[in-house]
Amino acid sequence: MASAAVDHVIGLIVSTVQNEATLSVGINDELDEIRRELVSMKSFLHDAERKQVMSEVMKTWVADVRGIADQIEDLIDEYMYYVYRQQHFTKLHRIFRTPKTLLETRQIASKLQQINKTIKGMDERRQRYGIDRIEGSNDHYNFPLYQRDLALFMKEDDVVGFVDESRLLKTWLMDKEEHRTLISTVGMGGSGKTTLVAKTYNDETVKSYFECCAWITVSQTYTRDDLLRSLIKEFHQSRKEEVPNDLGTKDFKDLVGILIGHLEQKKYLVVLDDVWDTNLWEAIKVSLPNNQFGSRIMLTTRKQDVGSYSSDVRSHILTIKPLKEEEAWDLFCMKAFSSCRGNSCPKELEPWALELVRKCKGLPLAVVALGGLLSSKKSITEWSSVCDNLNWQLNNNQMLEVVKSILLLSFSDLPSPLKHCFLYCCLFPEDYEIRRKRLIKLWIAEGFVQQVDRTAPKEVAESYLMELILRSMLQVVRRNEFGRPKRCKMHDLLREIGLSISEKEKFGVVYDGKVEIGECESHQARRLSIQTTKWDLQSYSSITRLRSLFVFVNGSVSFSNTLMSKFKLLRTLDLENAAIDVLPEELGTLFNLRYLNLRGTPMAELPKSIGELRNLELLDISETNIKELPSEVAKLQNLRHLNMWSKFIADIHNFELVRGMQVPFEISKLKKLQVMANIEAEGNIIKQLRSMTQVSRMGISNLKEADEQNMCSSIQNLKLLHHLCLMVNNETEFLRVDALRTPHPNFRSFFCLGN
Repeated sequence: MASAAVDHVIGLIVSTVQNEATLSVGINDELDEIRRELVSMKSFLHDAERKQVMSEVMKTWVADVRGIADQIEDLIDEYMYYVYRQQHFTKLHRIFRTPKTLLETRQIASKLQQINKTIKGMDERRQRYGIDRIEGSNDHYNFPLYQRDLALFMKEDDVVGFVDESRLLKTWLMDKEEHRTLISTVGMGGSGKTTLVAKTYNDETVKSYFECCAWITVSQTYTRDDLLRSLIKEFHQSRKEEVPNDLGTKDFKDLVGILIGHLEQKKYLVVLDDVWDTNLWEAIKVSLPNNQFGSRIMLTTRKQDVGSYSSDVRSHILTIKPLKEEEAWDLFCMKAFSSCRGNSCPKELEPWALELVRKCKGLPLAVVALGGLLSSKKSITEWSSVCDNLNWQLNNNQMLEVVKSILLLSFSDLPSPLKHCFLYCCLFPEDYEIRRKRLIKLWIAEGFVQQVDRTAPKEVAESYLMELILRSMLQVVRRNEFGRPKRCKMHDLLREIGLSISEKEKFGVVYDGKVEIGECESHQARRLSIQTTKWDLQSYSSITRLRSLFVFVNGSVSFSNTLMSKFKLLRTLDLENAAIDVLPEELGTLFNLRYLNLRGTPMAELPKSIGELRNLELLDISETNIKELPSEVAKLQNLRHLNMWSKFIADIHNFELVRGMQVPFEISKLKKLQVMANIEAEGNIIKQLRSMTQVSRMGISNLKEADEQNMCSSIQNLKLLHHLCLMVNNETEFLRVDALRTPHPNFRSFFCLGN
């Protein structure tokens, strides 16, 4: 995570230096020097974090780097706050900096200079004590490999479920197709991929169908030549043949020759278990001949793109689904109550047993591990303790170490930006269905999305989301009509482990009422998610470094003016569906705010100080009681998304209920606005829309036949528009679009409600 934090800060420095002409020379120089130092440390950090068991010296060093990265981010934001405040003085003060601002600038420069010295000192300490030469261990990687080997020796009676899946795999293995065929089994860590494939591999009818077989556990750290050596050994040993001598001295060409010579006249079966590398097949396919004897290659993977191949090979993909409720229950009882007649659960323990099985969400690894843990616990007190403290158990109980280790592998393999994005998802409540659009806009507002040449941040964020889905770290629960993910959620246990990392790394914390508020404060968390009605926002006033605040509660919510001033570095404020009636005027002091989500709140008006949020990029007031935007909104020059859908939009055929927002005439001055829906067609607003050339999504309601000419003229001028929704105010109103000369080439959807 330290490497992810450093990557994030390097991007922040580059962005700040490039985009802010207001930087003083001293601060610019210090930031550039810090950037160079951090870049030089990155490669070591990546290597260090791959060692899942680090020395204490290395742990301390890595934690120090993470802390320094957080300090740099804070100082950059503080400096931009002083710049923001300076810009709100008189015209004279904009030309001549006030003494106070000069002093603050010097203080920031001095702090950055001290950080620079600290970073150089850390690098010297690393070299002096040979931290980069201290070997950590990869025990977390080796432990699951031992468990994988056990899967090969499981009895048929120990496997619950997978009946249909096993039958399908056997069909693919033994069909009449003579071409070499790849069969991929895909699923999240612990989903039973290895167990299923081992069950099929060990089936006597399968073993007798092939002339020689090999099972290889690949994992993340394989080398191509060692993989080929393992294949040669396995194939020879499966037929009780002598293994060729001096394999260790053979190069790639020789190893390929040995394999081809051994396999070209045989029907063979290869299992490649736990594949992470998308290029593995390309690397080894030349050594596995397509000999037209019906040979098969099976692999298991957590990543869907590993299981997708080019057209040069015949392939099948089986995606593992969670165990059904009754299957998960049977498996749990088999492990937890093996000493009871018929593996039956005692009635007094049933409520806790059912709750624990529910938390496993059909993940066989978790079901087996929890069942084994509880097999020695007989009292209700012991069971309720495990159920109520599952997060602690995952992190401290050796019997659940395998669950944590296997799920941590998926996190460790993520690229740096995706680690932040994944941990961000953990801040949503358990079983919460997260809207795709909401999530990617939050990532962008937080600065997690890296800049890619000629690619919009939204597209980069979409690719991050798809990567997490392909890696089985997010589950799609709903798709739109085009097949794109619409809502996602996390597996409970994956979320618990993510929260543990998040708290340890001071990334973020969830307050759900199970711990004292003081414990949350001690984390000095940079993100806070409140998920209990037993809370008082004033209690969080000491957490002054917050970047994100979520409120997921049904009870009444209120913000005081003094509280807002405590959160001056806040980037995102998400109050969706919270029972908040009003925001204080001090909202305008949140100069750093990029994202303000008020969707579904009972709020009836916005404070006029909203115009002071010069960095605001998204404002969502959909499904609120707000009917009119204050004129101050026109000052939000960085605003890109303005979502204002009516809370009655679901009743689309009731013309009286489908209404838009009344917007100020000056809204046409917002030249960066890309999404604006849904607005009322009043006054000259339709004519003014033609100047908003960056708009790509737009909704207009209360249109009349008289608006046709101006509306079509404006739409014709919006070359980037690809989603358009037009609505009239009653069922007798006619709406013509004949004046649209040619359809926009970028148009993807056009919705029209009216005659």
